[in-house]
Amino acid sequence: MTLLGGVAAASSMLQPLAARAQQRTMPVVGFLSSGSPDAFAHRLRAFRQGLKEAGYVEGDNVEIVYRWAEGQNDRLPTLATDLAHRQVTVMTPFGSAATIAAKSATTTIPIVFAVDDDPVRLGLVASLARPNGNLTGLNFFATELAEKRLELLRELVPTAARVAVLVNPTYPNAEPTVRDVTTAAHARGLQIEVHNASTSQEINAVFASLARDRPGALFVAGDPLFVSRRIQMILLATRLAIPASYSGREFPDAGGLMSYGTNIAEAWRQTGAYAGRVLKGAKPADLPVVRSSKFELVINAETARMLGLTVPPTLLATADEVIE
Repeated sequence: MTLLGGVAAASSMLQPLAARAQQRTMPVVGFLSSGSPDAFAHRLRAFRQGLKEAGYVEGDNVEIVYRWAEGQNDRLPTLATDLAHRQVTVMTPFGSAATIAAKSATTTIPIVFAVDDDPVRLGLVASLARPNGNLTGLNFFATELAEKRLELLRELVPTAARVAVLVNPTYPNAEPTVRDVTTAAHARGLQIEVHNASTSQEINAVFASLARDRPGALFVAGDPLFVSRRIQMILLATRLAIPASYSGREFPDAGGLMSYGTNIAEAWRQTGAYAGRVLKGAKPADLPVVRSSKFELVINAETARMLGLTVPPTLLATADEVIE
């Protein structure tokens, strides 16, 4: 009986040890974003769905460690370094700034990114077909769509002769966005006024300037900070009655006028599925960078009416969704 009791005691001690060993073998995804969790909740669901499609369920057979910069891009290098020190199995940075920080933090941990600019131009990969390093992922286009967005904005607001452009100077896509919008505007005989904002207070200051200058329309660059501050921006644009174009559907969903860009939720789902392939043993160098092919035009018709705008039948016909 004493012997049996000793065996039982040893077995009870081994069980938590086994559990801890199993926990240690569970792969860990290091998630990194410039944004905030409340603003990106629906995107996170899509990311987890992609992981699930690859066979990984958070809390079941994979752990996700989240790091959010809350719109402060200068925090990203520290957050990326923290994930690298934790020796996560794969790092998934979302956005150009987060991916650049992740690349600087490690040369060995696999990185599966989702960026809104050309990853080759950013120096993340050698080429789209052959990344040749520890990074691969998805390019969901934001900068490259600037010309198309301006064209759609002009179609909705044909009287706009001056267009204000709002960018975050601390975000990597600011310069190429301004360049592309300026080129497209000149081709259409439009004047461009560039405004910079990297904090909530600076966003307020920009709109105070717009209240004085009264541009015909506003073009808001794609940026995680702006997504996080979308309610603030939409309220300010509504108060000033300025027609505004945004890069993601989160804005018209919240009352903004219109958006055109990649279906971001789909892009995050694809990124999760790609990360799952790496968790199963695939090497980033062998996985070509995927380019988004699903774009959407969303128009808030109620906001258009409030601004005194008539949505042309051509836009109504081509819009993926018209919010009434």
